[in-house]
Amino acid sequence: MHIVHIAAELAPIAKVGGLADVLLGLTRELSCSGHDIDIIMPKYDCMDSDLVRDLVIDNANLMSFFEGDYFSNTIWCGWVENLKVYFIEPHHPRLFFKRGCFYGCHDDMERYLFFCRATIEFMYKKQLRPAIIHLHDWQTAVLAPLYYDVYNSLGFCQAKVVYTIHNLEYQGRCSPANLSKIGLDGRAYCTSDKLLDPLYPDVINLMKGGIVYSDYVTTVSPTYAKEIITPLGGRGLDSLLRFYNNKFKGILNGIDKNYWDPETDRYLPSHFSCREIPINKHDHNVLDKKGYLKRTLRERLLLAEEHSPIVSCIARLVPQKGTELIKHAISYIAKTTGQFILLGISPIPTIADEFHALRQTFADHPRISINLHHNEELSHLVFAGSDMIILPSIFEPCGLTQLIGLRYGTIPLVRRTGGLADTIFDVEFSDKSEQMRNGYCFDDPTIQAMETTLDRAISHWYEEPNSWHHLVVRAMKCDFSWTIPAEQYLEIYQQLAQRA
Repeated sequence: MHIVHIAAELAPIAKVGGLADVLLGLTRELSCSGHDIDIIMPKYDCMDSDLVRDLVIDNANLMSFFEGDYFSNTIWCGWVENLKVYFIEPHHPRLFFKRGCFYGCHDDMERYLFFCRATIEFMYKKQLRPAIIHLHDWQTAVLAPLYYDVYNSLGFCQAKVVYTIHNLEYQGRCSPANLSKIGLDGRAYCTSDKLLDPLYPDVINLMKGGIVYSDYVTTVSPTYAKEIITPLGGRGLDSLLRFYNNKFKGILNGIDKNYWDPETDRYLPSHFSCREIPINKHDHNVLDKKGYLKRTLRERLLLAEEHSPIVSCIARLVPQKGTELIKHAISYIAKTTGQFILLGISPIPTIADEFHALRQTFADHPRISINLHHNEELSHLVFAGSDMIILPSIFEPCGLTQLIGLRYGTIPLVRRTGGLADTIFDVEFSDKSEQMRNGYCFDDPTIQAMETTLDRAISHWYEEPNSWHHLVVRAMKCDFSWTIPAEQYLEIYQQLAQRA
């Protein structure tokens, strides 16, 4: 089956959040299953082009419509992790993707609307005829109405459209005039049965368009799918999702077990595995290797060498991730026991300033390391060398951090919400079998609940080392690969293709 995925991110070349990892993992699993996969994304000037193999020009002068005129685009084609990727490079005077960043520009809406119109024009002119077009998040949602209302009448009509909501918080709200810039009549779409935003009059909601016009809609975990059909979690789109419940499903994300593999990880100075260890046993060789990486991590970040657990947090520092709880966890660990490592970056100036101030406060602290940048190599070392990793999210569509933590034997401490509730089961308070209990959970997003959870986990580490070692092995044996999720997506693809 020929499947085209269209998104704003792709790991490892253009990564901001989990979307990049999801796109890489899902498409690679589909490709390994024998399907013909293409990916289309913008050609950012800041992407890591060194990781793109055999990059060549596919079309040097593709013309696409924007603001009443036609503009040239260069279409590049290359290979990323053995996946074929097409890159759209606009030659618009505003240099939409030559900004030195992925997101955060004042005209992000126009940048991605231009990208969508150029993308579908490219697919039409190249005569790509996939069975499935799979769109991801608000940045590509407008492709669904473009495809059905404009390009179907031109003969581009064989594909079915799947749309995945990775985070309902970001819906792509804009004015009808923005929609008109790509050749759609913005006012005509400002109706309740089309793209009119449910909360704001005379506002276009691109995510709503993806939901209404797609043949199937997914989100990234079963629990998040339940949460966003409620008024509290739906951010205004809950009634729409309930209306389309016959074409809506939550499919739990996986992780790419080739990229995130402590046995072969390209970024680690030492490797370890628990493949040969029975689930109720522990192996000192594995623990020694993890201990070596822990010492390496401490040396790298100038932390004291001592007998204590390392608690880490790797996160995009936005309110969704529970930034107030993260800040408190740093101060709490500094006053009690253990060590804390933060690796994160915030696109929100006020939050960034707060964490920069916190970094100054703990600049010379032997047990605290605050790193406010993204570093892929360091993130792998933090995952491998830490004992625990916290995710105190206010809401979490799926979360990949906890899944990577399990893979590296780093025990997740999470708030029970969204995908975190689907993947982490408390070692003490869970109705799951012992083999499935793989972390620590709390329900209320409060300082007291988080402190209690930290205390429980740290006490376990100090007082019951053998039990902790068994927990590490159990965590590493959890299978959250892309195998089962990819099968679920393929089932949807096949059902849609049969309708065609």
